[in-house]
Amino acid sequence: MSPLNLDILYLGPKSGTCLDRANALRRLGARVEHIDLRQLLPRTPWVDRWTWHVGGHWFGPLVVRALQGVLAHKRYHLCHVDGGEWVSPAVVALLRRHADRVVNYNIDDPTGPRDGARFSAYRRAAPHYDLMAVVREDNLPELQALGARRTLRVYRSADEVSHAPRRVSDRDQLTWGSEVLFLGTWFPERGPFLRDLIRLGVPLTIRGAHWHKAPEWPELQAHWAGGSIGGDDYALAIQCARVNLGLLSRENRDLHTTRSLEIPALGGLFCAERTPEHTAMYREGEEAYFWRDADECAAMCRHALADEHRRAQVARAGQARYLRNGHTNEAVMRQVVEEALRAPVAKRAMA
Repeated sequence: MSPLNLDILYLGPKSGTCLDRANALRRLGARVEHIDLRQLLPRTPWVDRWTWHVGGHWFGPLVVRALQGVLAHKRYHLCHVDGGEWVSPAVVALLRRHADRVVNYNIDDPTGPRDGARFSAYRRAAPHYDLMAVVREDNLPELQALGARRTLRVYRSADEVSHAPRRVSDRDQLTWGSEVLFLGTWFPERGPFLRDLIRLGVPLTIRGAHWHKAPEWPELQAHWAGGSIGGDDYALAIQCARVNLGLLSRENRDLHTTRSLEIPALGGLFCAERTPEHTAMYREGEEAYFWRDADECAAMCRHALADEHRRAQVARAGQARYLRNGHTNEAVMRQVVEEALRAPVAKRAMA
């Protein structure tokens, strides 16, 4: 596989899955300069609140001013915008003075209803990108209606390094071991579902943020083992769980999530809602377990916990299928870059 011998400007958070994708480009051979636009804006939390409720396009002039000083006379083959809530048309115009092509990759639902005004700058800038990559089929016609020039639908991906299985010690198992784990943030539809699992006798552990907001918190609290985790802790929690639940966000129009890849990548047993995308990714009952409601989910969990040999066999098969599917950061980042390079080189904006 040929290396990506490119100079890439990467705009996005220097944390989480965004940092993983930037590092994947580096592993592919690209020379990456990574800039976190949030660090160029005032540190007050009001920036984030204003972005969510009114729109990130209001901060476009601040971003332009800050980037002008940072980029100076630098040139890149490609600018990769990850997310783009503060990248207005004026910001894209500036980026064109420094990069042959400007692309956007977004794993959220930037044309959907859940995030309010957060992605107003993204939607306004849609006609100005050379390529917009998204993870939902729903986004494609919506982006085209906004004037997007070129679109690409990809699946989410797990990282070859961050989501590689760790060695698990007895102490790790004691710290992180669980029977059935849900690792994720509270959303309104998740509380009733997990409460129902508890009532059905599922030995559930919950980890993640904002669960105290759930109306069902009195029943969930005894099963909550702590807030958000990352890095080795995240990997070990998944590896040390006998069953890992994959829940979707309906407001985010999910048919799969990053957990759909990260859990199998780490060798965990994936037990998730039955959707067309999940059943296309894994063979039901052989590479993952799927369910339609709490009753069926509880039955799947009981089945997996009762047969350790079969549980481990399905988990191994799911990991092998994930690798065959190629839902890795390096594969997806290469696909996005190669598709962007097929786009005609845009005329450089005048300084």
